[in-house]
Amino acid sequence: MISTLMSLKPVLWHTFAIYVFLIFLFRVIGRRQLGQLNVLDLVVIIVMGSAVETSMVAGDTSLPAGLVSAATLLIVNRLMSLLFCRFRRLRHIVQGSPVLLVHDGKFVTEHLKRVGFSEEDVLEALREHEITGVDQVRFAVLEADGEINVIPMKHEGGPTKQAGNTPPGAQPATS
Repeated sequence: MISTLMSLKPVLWHTFAIYVFLIFLFRVIGRRQLGQLNVLDLVVIIVMGSAVETSMVAGDTSLPAGLVSAATLLIVNRLMSLLFCRFRRLRHIVQGSPVLLVHDGKFVTEHLKRVGFSEEDVLEALREHEITGVDQVRFAVLEADGEINVIPMKHEGGPTKQAGNTPPGAQPATS
């Protein structure tokens, strides 16, 4: 029994290392919501799962190896969630912060480039918010979770926003 558990130790470490590596890669590459994934993004995710599966279980395709790998993923994910709750800086490093995409009816081109979005991506999000043009937008912010929130020029129901203000937490536009 102990020798079986010891033989599964590489599975635990490989799974942990791949989990951390993939979090890093997805953080560096970009942050689209699942609903915003295009066909290429989806194919990469599916193929990546297949590509790393064998190394996660260290070549051991037995049921115990699969269970150890799955348990490791769930436990590490839960521990990361707890760490994010406790350490704000770590959460910011891994999950990112809001990014201003549109400011007073104009695209913030350098921010679009940095997050890998095109103007067409933002226009699609605006249409989802029933806004037909960028000139109708005071702020469009890419949130840390990949969602694009939009505040129209004539924002109803809240305090009037003055031109030049930046939404709380979003990185200001620089011209």
